[in-house]
Amino acid sequence: MTERNTPVALAADHGGFALKEAIKAHLDERGIPYTDFGTDSTASCDYPDLAVLACDAVTAGQCGRAILCCGTGVGMSMCANKIRGIRACCCSDTFSAEFTRRHNDANALCLGGRVVGEGLALAIVDLFLDTEYEGGRHARRVDKIMALENR
Repeated sequence: MTERNTPVALAADHGGFALKEAIKAHLDERGIPYTDFGTDSTASCDYPDLAVLACDAVTAGQCGRAILCCGTGVGMSMCANKIRGIRACCCSDTFSAEFTRRHNDANALCLGGRVVGEGLALAIVDLFLDTEYEGGRHARRVDKIMALENR
């Protein structure tokens, strides 16, 4: 991960809480700093409220990337992609996690706590954090993605 000293922003709703906690333990083992924006239990809560906290930390430069968990990952992804400057991906396989970093410069990873098992989720997290953006021919496309915010 390029932003080694910049924390990863973490957030989850009740459906992603257990997965977020597993990711925290994994990041601790790897020595990767993070900021946990909640939730802190399995009590029902609204994922948009948590997604915005983590994504705002990324766009403000306080965190390098975000990892967002809900039941499917889709709700968090939809919310995150409404925030200017965020390129969120909802991944449930390692290929997508690697290539969304290489080609799309994704800065928010969304995972489904009810969709992806812990072992696979941690492999996805590692690829998301360790894979660098290639730039080059992909930069033109990422610029076009970002230009859509100004429509």
